[in-house]
Amino acid sequence: MNRLWKYLQFGYLVVAIIFFVEGLFKLKTALNEALIMFGFAIFITLIFIFKSRFRKKIIDKNKLN
Repeated sequence: MNRLWKYLQFGYLVVAIIFFVEGLFKLKTALNEALIMFGFAIFITLIFIFKSRFRKKIIDKNKLN
């Protein structure tokens, strides 16, 4: 199961990249929507970082037991 979650967490990065690119496309036409897209991209990237670090801590903790 850990192997599955290891690869599924990269879905967060894919979604963040999609939001970032969408924000770039909307930058010239709708600034407010572009800023929201950039905000979501940053938020999702932070979730990815948090989840990957938390998963590593859990794996290291399980190795000790």
